Amino acid sequence: MPTLFDSEPDPAFAPAMQFALAHESPWLRDIRAHIEAGFFEPPPDNAIIGPVASRGAPNGLILHGGRLVARWGDTRQVDMTFSVAKSYLALLAGLALGDGLIPDLDAPVRALVDDGGFEGPQNAGITWRHLLTNTSEWEGTLFGKSDIIDRGRNLTVEGQGRKGVPRPLHRPGEHWEYNDVRVNRLSLALLRVFGRPLPEVFAERIMQPIGASGDWRWHGYETSWVEIGGRRMQSVSGGGHWGGGVFIHAEDQARIGQLTLQDGVWEGRRLLPAGWVAQCATACALNPHYGLLWWLNTGRTRWPSASARSWCFSGAGGNVTWVEPEADIVAVLRWVDQTRLDGFMAAALAALQQR
Repeated sequence: MPTLFDSEPDPAFAPAMQFALAHESPWLRDIRAHIEAGFFEPPPDNAIIGPVASRGAPNGLILHGGRLVARWGDTRQVDMTFSVAKSYLALLAGLALGDGLIPDLDAPVRALVDDGGFEGPQNAGITWRHLLTNTSEWEGTLFGKSDIIDRGRNLTVEGQGRKGVPRPLHRPGEHWEYNDVRVNRLSLALLRVFGRPLPEVFAERIMQPIGASGDWRWHGYETSWVEIGGRRMQSVSGGGHWGGGVFIHAEDQARIGQLTLQDGVWEGRRLLPAGWVAQCATACALNPHYGLLWWLNTGRTRWPSASARSWCFSGAGGNVTWVEPEADIVAVLRWVDQTRLDGFMAAALAALQQR
């Protein structure tokens, strides 16, 4: 699909574009200052241990039928993307499953990963599915960050709610909680089963085949270096909570979204295992709005304007890739007020009625 962004914008989508521009994220442009001010948690737990960069202006684009119909701002502006990286980890997990590196999502991780992270009564029963659905209840400290930091995290009041308070842990699979330390534990486990840096795998198996640029990068922390097979590698983070994560522009993100819309097939070549997109888009038992590290719209109760089949890769600060299979739409929004996302969806879908 070499002409993905070459088509002329469609005026029908101008209201959706204007809506996105009119509702910029409330985040500071200075991301370091925003994190150090305690948005996620107060000192000392908010200590930055990975790269950060100030953000640019809002930008984004809409694809319909795999062709550009709207674009605003600088869509080649490389910025941090926070928890969108979690959804990319799900793509890597699919590759590991398809390659046979992970034979069974419901098998204990410790059967393949023997690094001390899955021992003891709390962690020994954790499966790959538990990690991919945020239901692992993994307990421990990783790369200098304790899982307690994100216990009690409430995404509806992010930056306002109280978290980081110890609570009794449930058995794996019995409690849903959004916890960056546990996602980073998944990333390290995937690194061990691949035996290669995850950005190398992502580039070779996903980004290069879909024609992405070479502008993106995926960082870990200064504390997340490990040795595997005699090679020193950095375990990458599943977000930018303490720095690090995926730095990328909207056009590359749109290609990734389009790949998932096409069920993991690009120009006739299957990149993701058959059925993996459907697995990622199936709600877990404990949260109807969450699949395998993808946000879902089960019952149209998260985004009423979108279909129940839609999904999003979502990152703090208003970084969203929205995939709408029923309308053949992929949209990327950078630095939008995420509380107004449904209004954008409504405007984009209304544009289809005018074509």
